[in-house]
Amino acid sequence: MPPRVHFYHNTPDRLVFACELVARAYGSGRKVAVRMPDGESAKALDRMLWTREPLAFVPHVMRDSVLATETPVVIGPDALETPWPHTDTLFNLAPDLPESYDAFRLIVEIVGQTEAEILPGRARWAQYRAHGLELNAFDAERRVAL
Repeated sequence: MPPRVHFYHNTPDRLVFACELVARAYGSGRKVAVRMPDGESAKALDRMLWTREPLAFVPHVMRDSVLATETPVVIGPDALETPWPHTDTLFNLAPDLPESYDAFRLIVEIVGQTEAEILPGRARWAQYRAHGLELNAFDAERRVAL
């Protein structure tokens, strides 16, 4: 079964919004992979998940951790040769299409408000559409479906 794709457009702060959605996904029992553009941004998201609401802990590790298969949320760049340990939900914060996108049940794309984020987001939308995937769009700032 091909994955469903949810695009969240017009996101004021992609990392803050990613933390919120990852926490919600974890809270609903999903296993999550978070694909970041590079190691530095992966570390930034890791720090944000550790410091967000103290009573809303989201168990997470980096993708190359020995605990990755046992942890519900895994973060890392796609450049690693280590396969994603979970195939339920993929959050893609990288500018390109994930190589193994078809292994997941749900893909969440978070697109910011700058031209540097919007243009690659449009390209990913077109690529998913060309592959015949079901696409759903939401405005992240107004919190409405488009």
